[in-house]
Amino acid sequence: MAQSPLRKLGFLTIGLFDEADPRRGHESTLALIELGERLGFDSAWVRHRHLQYGISSPIAVLAAASQRTSRIELGTAVIPLGWENPLRLAEDLATVDVLSGGRLNPGVSVGPPGHYDQVKDALYPDSADLEDFSYERVRRLLGFVRGEAATGFRGVEGFEEFSDRVQPHSPGLGRRMWYGGAGLRSARWAGEQGMNFLTSSVVKAEEAEDFAEIQLSHIREFRAHHPDGDRARVSQGLVVIPTDSASPEQRARYEAYAAKRLPRTAAPQGPARMLFSPDLVGTSAEIADRLHAHAAFQEVDEVAFALPFTFEHDDYVQILTDMASELGPALGWRPSA
Repeated sequence: MAQSPLRKLGFLTIGLFDEADPRRGHESTLALIELGERLGFDSAWVRHRHLQYGISSPIAVLAAASQRTSRIELGTAVIPLGWENPLRLAEDLATVDVLSGGRLNPGVSVGPPGHYDQVKDALYPDSADLEDFSYERVRRLLGFVRGEAATGFRGVEGFEEFSDRVQPHSPGLGRRMWYGGAGLRSARWAGEQGMNFLTSSVVKAEEAEDFAEIQLSHIREFRAHHPDGDRARVSQGLVVIPTDSASPEQRARYEAYAAKRLPRTAAPQGPARMLFSPDLVGTSAEIADRLHAHAAFQEVDEVAFALPFTFEHDDYVQILTDMASELGPALGWRPSA
C-alpha cells in the first residue's frame, strides 16, 4: 500500500503518580487529555499498570476524561484481559462509550496476568488453575460488546425487566475494538475477528531481527486476514520525543533517557525474543525523516505516539505541543477542529 499523509494523530500515556499523592498524577493525566483535545489530537490513549504506580483502572479514568472533553477519541492500549471478567468489562466499556458519545476505543490483549504466581490467589482464589487466558477470552468480550446473548432469560419478573444482552448496548462500539499484538499469530487472529490492530514499540522477533521489517509483516498479516483488507485500521505506537521547543536541559534529559534504553534494542530479549524499537528523539524534521524511512510507518495512516514513562507534566506539555504544531504537520497531518 502506498504511503499516505498521516490521517489520525494520537498519544499514549502511562499516567504515573506518587503513592503519597495519587490524585495529582491522575489529574495530570486528565489535564494532558484535555490539552490533547485543544491541540487537535484525534485520540488519547492510556495504559494500565496493575499493582504499580500508574493507571490501574483505565476505564474509570476515561469515564472522567469523557466528561472533560467533547471530541477527542479515548482509548486503552491495552487492557490485559487476564485481569478482567469479560461480561463485567463489556458493561463498563458500553457505559463509558455511551457517556462519551461514542468515542471509546478499547484495546485489549490476552495471556496470564504478569507475575501470576504472586497474584493468582488474590485474583482468582477459587479458579486460578481453571482460568482460560487464550483468545477465547477476547472472543467472549467481543460477543458481549457486539450484542450476543449473555443469558437465556429475558422478560419481566415482578416489577423488573431483564435483558438477555449487556446493557447499555452501544451499537458502534463493536467496530472500535482493538487488539494489541506483538506477533504474527495475534495479527492474524485479530484480522479474522474483524478487530482493529495496535502495534507498538515491542514486537516478537519470529522471522527476522529488523524491527521495521517485523512490524511490517504483522501489519500485512493482519490486513490479509481482515474483511476490510488494506482498509483495515492499524495504529502504530512508537516512543517519539520531539525537541523543537524544549529547553537545553530538557533535550539533554530526553537524550539521556533514550540512550539508557537503547541497548535493549540491539537484539531480541528473553525466551519470547521480544525486540524493542529505539526511542525517536530530535527535532520534528529529524523524526519525520526517520518515520518516512520506516517500512511499517509507510503502511499506516494512524499513530498513537507513546509518551516516555518518567517525565514531568511540563515535559509532556512541551512534547505534545511540538507533536501537534510541528511533527504532525511534517507528516502530512492536520489538527481536528
